[in-house]
Amino acid sequence: MTTTPAPAGSRYLITRSRLIKAPAARIFEVLATPALHSVIDGSGTVRGEQPGGPARLSEGARFGMNMKLGPRYRILNQVVEFEEGRRIAWRHFSRHVWRYVLEPRGESTLVTEQWDARPVPWKLVLRLTGFTRRHPESIEKTLVRLEEYVTGRP
Repeated sequence: MTTTPAPAGSRYLITRSRLIKAPAARIFEVLATPALHSVIDGSGTVRGEQPGGPARLSEGARFGMNMKLGPRYRILNQVVEFEEGRRIAWRHFSRHVWRYVLEPRGESTLVTEQWDARPVPWKLVLRLTGFTRRHPESIEKTLVRLEEYVTGRP
């Protein structure tokens, strides 16, 4: 596991990376498939895809997810960055971005996941509710689950 710290003074950009022995195209397919997000989620909050969204994400696609963070709720996301096989990111109404960047490295891929809350206007709420403390561990768990899923090995 390679851990990449956020830039100095930015607790609102959390970045973690993991070298996964799988091709970038295979990893990207998992990330671009909303039905698999609950399978790889390391936070325990993603409960499944909301009916009616696309089976595969693309630039500008809107997709919903069933969530549970305390009470159950639904959230609508929009893909805001998309480069086939290399980068995918989405955000919802609060403006923070979940981003995945894939860098092929021979037979492996360096997968970087970021939670970028720098555009959020109410950053203090994120800090007081513990998001900035919980996300590093959740991201690390997500990367492990992603690796397990794409390689078929625990």
